Amino acid sequence: MALAAPRHTFIRYWLPVVAYIAMIFTLSAQPNLKVPFHFQNADKVIHMSEYCGLGILVVRALRTVPRLQSAVVAGLVAIMIGVGIGASDELFQSTVPGRDSDVFDWIADSIGVTMAQVIYIWVKRP
Repeated sequence: MALAAPRHTFIRYWLPVVAYIAMIFTLSAQPNLKVPFHFQNADKVIHMSEYCGLGILVVRALRTVPRLQSAVVAGLVAIMIGVGIGASDELFQSTVPGRDSDVFDWIADSIGVTMAQVIYIWVKRP
């Protein structure tokens, strides 16, 4: 019975994070993947949206860690994790035929994960 709570925490909070990261890397592995929208910098909007979703999931999961109960502390850690995943994703894309690695995509990823923390803190404010 003692293992039920950690298992529940993993399934409810951490499994969505793992699944979302897997989705990001699965999409990144698609050769010649094109953005479905046709306006200037549409790919940057996609990157920001994608990593905003990741940022929300990561901070939500981090808040289950006893030392990270503070939304601000969890948010800062979530930004570091998201920025690292974004960098890893861009490096990975550089190895996929038909895909390119772009520092501006990584900046868009970083902005998205940071925006997520602002949104999370605003929604969770007392």
